[in-house]
Amino acid sequence: MASSRRVLQMRLVVEAGDYEDAVRFYRDVLGAAEEFQLHGDGDERVTILDVGRATLEISSPEQVDMIDRVEVGRRVSPRLRVAFEVTDAQQVTDHLVEAGADLLAPPTRTPWGSLNSRLDAPGGLQVTVFEELGGAGSE
Repeated sequence: MASSRRVLQMRLVVEAGDYEDAVRFYRDVLGAAEEFQLHGDGDERVTILDVGRATLEISSPEQVDMIDRVEVGRRVSPRLRVAFEVTDAQQVTDHLVEAGADLLAPPTRTPWGSLNSRLDAPGGLQVTVFEELGGAGSE
């Protein structure tokens, strides 16, 4: 029942040493809509971006190992990874690489019915870009 939900939003807070580059990458390149921005008197700055629906995926170490093997061919995941669903994984991956992300693995068809790529992105985040193709469910 929707009215009994206690959690209304999930917000991932990223401390980015190069604040301007991270905002540019996620807002201007990836296309996340700016929801709120506040700059203080010094170097205090925050930008909140709307990235659509949020989910919290909790995976066992064995599941993370399997996902890494499928997407990248070896274990590369940090403890936290961010995944963005897009409509065209190849196009978005190419665009993000052109904008400065480091490609770890190109778009790869997964057994669970999606096309996934893996990148190291600004803000120290490892990112999966995925396009649902239809199949066994989500990652």
